Amino acid sequence: MDISGLLTTAASLMVTGMVGVFVFLTILITAVTLMSKLVGRFDDPASAEPTRTAKIQPQQGVPQAHIAAISAAIAQFRNKQK
Repeated sequence: MDISGLLTTAASLMVTGMVGVFVFLTILITAVTLMSKLVGRFDDPASAEPTRTAKIQPQQGVPQAHIAAISAAIAQFRNKQK
């Protein structure tokens, strides 16, 4: 087979793949949009309010023991590199 025949076959295959992906994505976007509109009709606005959960206590930062251990490990690593 000559080079022009191979290039024609490759271009045909590429265009076929691109059209297939475009059609699939178009169908996917349409389906998601339609489902969103359908769910929006049956949505109850009162149930959309968030429920209260237990209060989460704020963290006080990294414990000093962790900082000391990390600092010691870094110092040990740097001493071994010399």
